[in-house]
Amino acid sequence: MAERLESLKAGIIGGFSLFFGFAIASFLNTLVLAKYFPILVTLQSNINWHLWVSAAVATFTGFLFGVTYRYIIRSDKNPQLKSGGVLAFGLVRGLTQIELGWNSDSTIWPFLVLATESVLWFAIAAIALDIAMQLNWVKPFPSKQNSELE
Repeated sequence: MAERLESLKAGIIGGFSLFFGFAIASFLNTLVLAKYFPILVTLQSNINWHLWVSAAVATFTGFLFGVTYRYIIRSDKNPQLKSGGVLAFGLVRGLTQIELGWNSDSTIWPFLVLATESVLWFAIAAIALDIAMQLNWVKPFPSKQNSELE
């Protein structure tokens, strides 16, 4: 039960982190990118049901990432595992957006921006989770090697 509670905490931190990244990206897309780069005007978003659904999906994806990231990195100090987890989640989301853009009638550039944002969101969540683990707010999942030693 203690491991489930730690996973829940990691999921909550991941969800909040991705929501935070989503909010910043939406704000920047609307106020900067869409304003100064006409080709990216489709990134502009008003507060409507579409934005709320996107925020909910980003938050839920962040929750899943948080839970999974805790199991991916365990208590190992392997930077490839950390970056691999971020890229796995970020690229799955980002490449799906690129495919959607490729199949649409509009230009691909807004979808490339969204794909890049996806990877950055998961990087923000990974940093937040690493900080939470360093502060002992969330305990990393014990690696098999450490479990056998205890």
